[in-house]
Amino acid sequence: MENIDKRNRLDEAPFQYRINKDQTVFIDYEGKQVKILKGKEAEKFIKNVNAAENDKAVQLIMAKITGNFKRGNERKKR
Repeated sequence: MENIDKRNRLDEAPFQYRINKDQTVFIDYEGKQVKILKGKEAEKFIKNVNAAENDKAVQLIMAKITGNFKRGNERKKR
């Protein structure tokens, strides 16, 4: 996993997720909602998160699902 997260951004745990009672998954990045998963996609996500070996692996799963929305030129929070 060292080659995937070269800048160690996933150590900061920027992603969080919530599961609704109807099995809808909401994924947040730094407190802002970026993705909603429903149906089979949500089931697959929950299965992968439960099988993850550590918190960094869960962060990587969420990073891959949210896609390439970070380009590196965004400003940091102040």
